[in-house]
Amino acid sequence: MEERPAAPSGPPAWRDLLTLTKPGITLLIVLVAVGGFALSAPHPFPWLRLAILAGTGASASAGAAMLNHYFDRDLDARMHRTRGRPLPANRVGPDEWALGLGLLLSGAGIAAAGLLLNPLTAFSIFLGGFTYVVVYTLWLKRRSSWNIVIGGFAGSAPVLAGTAAAVGTWTPAALAVAALVFLWTPPHFWSLALLLRNDYRSAGLPMLPDMEDPARSGRVVVVSAALLFPATLIVVLTGVLTLPAVVVLLAAAVGFVVVTAPLWTAVTPKIARRGFIYSGPYLLVVIGGLVLNAALRAGGIPGFG
Repeated sequence: MEERPAAPSGPPAWRDLLTLTKPGITLLIVLVAVGGFALSAPHPFPWLRLAILAGTGASASAGAAMLNHYFDRDLDARMHRTRGRPLPANRVGPDEWALGLGLLLSGAGIAAAGLLLNPLTAFSIFLGGFTYVVVYTLWLKRRSSWNIVIGGFAGSAPVLAGTAAAVGTWTPAALAVAALVFLWTPPHFWSLALLLRNDYRSAGLPMLPDMEDPARSGRVVVVSAALLFPATLIVVLTGVLTLPAVVVLLAAAVGFVVVTAPLWTAVTPKIARRGFIYSGPYLLVVIGGLVLNAALRAGGIPGFG
C-alpha cells in the first residue's frame, strides 16, 4: 500500500478547502432549492428570503460535502477517479480539518435557516444532510447496491427546503418535484457507475443491481430513466405549471429516455458517458422550467401568465 505524502505544515490551501465543499454539487443543490422556491413563491417575489435560502443551503451542503470527504477518505484513496482529492493526497494537514469545518458549516446553515426563515426549512436542510452523510455515506454506500436509490433523497430535500422557505409548508407540487429529483438520481449515478465499473469494482463498492452483469445493469438504467416521464406527468397533474413549463419538463424527460435507450441492447463507455453527461443538464433544464413557470405565472413575460 502506498504511503500518503507528508502533510503540509501550515493551514490548508484555499483551493483544497474549496474542493472539499464539492462546489459543483453544492451549486446544484442550491439551484434545486431555488427551483422549489420558485415553484411555490408568492407575489411579490420574496428575493430576500431566496437569498437567505441560497446562503444557508450552500453552507449546509458544503459542510455535508466535507463530512463525506472525511468519512470516505480511505475509499477515495483506492479509486483512480478520486485518489487525487485533498484528503487521500494529504494536502490539508490533519484530516480533522474537514471534520471540524464540515460540522461547523452544516450546523451554521441549519441553525441560520431556522432562525431567519422557519423551522421546516431548517428541518428540510437537515434531512438532506443527514441522508447524505449518515444514511448514504456511513450506512449504505459500502454495504448495499440500493445506496444511490435511498441516498437519492438527499437531492430531493432541497426542493422541500425551497418550498418551505417560500410558503412555510411542503406543497403537493413540491412533493411531486422532490419525487422527480429522487428518481433522477439513480440513472444519473448508475450511468457513471457503468462508465467506471472497473474502478468501482476494484474499490469493492456495490453499485447497480449487479456490477458483474453490465447488460442487465444497462437495462435498469433505461427503465430508471423512463420513470422520469410518468413522474413528470404527476408534476403536471398538480396544476401549477404553465403550458411552456410543461413542454420543457416533458421534453427533457423524453430526451433522457432517448439518450439512455441504446443501453438496452449495448453497454459501451460511449453510451454510458452520453447518459451521464445528459443527466446534469437535464436537471438544470427542469430547474429552468420551474423558474420560467414562476415568471410566467407572475406575468413577467409578455403574452403569458
